[in-house]
Amino acid sequence: MIVFENVSFAYEKENMVLNNLSFAIKKGETVGIIGANGAGKSTLLKVMLGLLPCEGKILVDGEELEKDSLREARNKLGFVMQDSDNQLFMPTVFEDVIFGPLNQKVKREEAERKANEVLEKLGISEIKNRHNHKLSGGEKRMAAIASVLSMEPECLLLDEPTSALDPFNRRKVIEVLKGLNQTKIIASHDLDMIYDCVDRVILLSGGEIVADGPKDIILKDREMLENHRLELPLRFQ
Repeated sequence: MIVFENVSFAYEKENMVLNNLSFAIKKGETVGIIGANGAGKSTLLKVMLGLLPCEGKILVDGEELEKDSLREARNKLGFVMQDSDNQLFMPTVFEDVIFGPLNQKVKREEAERKANEVLEKLGISEIKNRHNHKLSGGEKRMAAIASVLSMEPECLLLDEPTSALDPFNRRKVIEVLKGLNQTKIIASHDLDMIYDCVDRVILLSGGEIVADGPKDIILKDREMLENHRLELPLRFQ
């Protein structure tokens, strides 16, 4: 689904944020991207979407990510931002959820059907007519996920999906993520959530991949995690 070949990115020439990354993510995989603050997790997702220019090659579903292929690639990739307020810009939840399909030139009747289906699947139909500025943090996060799912992406990119959520809403988001069938790439420092949701973990440090493998190997390695400014998930402490 996603292939990186020698991908590098720097905001400034002397400050490499991503340094010669190569990896592949298969369709249907759920992969966690972990690392301390500043490791390059969010930047990696933005480069994957073509939001930031980079050196090297990125393939999305077999097609190289270039200017002419950006639109098609982004139709396959759904991005859930860390700050839901940056993603919700229409007056109500329902208008946000139908915005994507309408922008894809889906007829309004079909867009509304898709929106209602997603809202029901996520268990948030009761907030569909609520104004976004009156939602709780958890409701905003679920609405942001719904606005992406309504476009039926093949792959979900999620940046810190449980940040700033209370325990109830955090658990609800985790349950939703576990129930989704798409390829999922989740960037987070919430290692307990990562353990719950993914099968494979990529550890970034200093813009480089220092480990890539099964979650049970990486997330139980206290010495390696601490060497890269991370702590064991609470369940293993």
